[in-house]
Amino acid sequence: MKKLAGKVAIVTGASKGIGAATAKALAAEGAAVAVNYSVGKEGAERVASQITSEGGKAIAIQADVSKAADVKRMFEETKKALGSVDVLVNNAGVFQFDRVEAITEKEFHREFDINVLGTILATQEPLKYFPKTGGSIINISSIASANPVPNSALYSGTKGAIDSISMALAKELGPRNIRVNIVAPGLVDTEGNRDSGFVGSAAGDAGAAATPLAARFGKPEEIVPVIVFLASDDSAWLTGERISSSGGLH
Repeated sequence: MKKLAGKVAIVTGASKGIGAATAKALAAEGAAVAVNYSVGKEGAERVASQITSEGGKAIAIQADVSKAADVKRMFEETKKALGSVDVLVNNAGVFQFDRVEAITEKEFHREFDINVLGTILATQEPLKYFPKTGGSIINISSIASANPVPNSALYSGTKGAIDSISMALAKELGPRNIRVNIVAPGLVDTEGNRDSGFVGSAAGDAGAAATPLAARFGKPEEIVPVIVFLASDDSAWLTGERISSSGGLH
């Protein structure tokens, strides 16, 4: 029997990268999946179509996780189409590396609103939907939360906030049998890292060379088994944990 048979999951920011790979992996283990996107409609619909073509259940849902009304609608649409949510993966996130002198109010609010506020808003909603047996929330952080690199003050700050928020929520929600765990990827070869020019840059090459396993960027498909584990009953006695999925890079 598949590990997530009968479960319903929402993956935010799932039109590409780790989010897309996560949605596919959860579906492969039997979950019905809501593939959330903010602007990447084509990518999200492609992910949902691939899942359904392989016999799974999935829908693509547009929602800006930094807006409470959008998040509320996302959960309502998910329940209507797939059923009540059992698993939430807070993956949606943005980044821009800048020297501190170049940080603007606009960029501060963009990163903190989506990465941090979005995680909180998306966590509030499933509390209304999780069954009495509980649920699983997996928040995607980064090794940068504990070991920032130059020019990453904003992004690393948002991920550090996610770590602290997750650990606090694990204690708050544990009595309700709602587990909250963290996955912290290292360097991953995603569309975002390619579009930003990080993959193939001197800094990217240096980071890859410092990765103990194979001296390379990881692949989204290498991150998601940890997420599937945390979504499943195999991790029923785990909460408040932060797992680095980074090839040994810290």
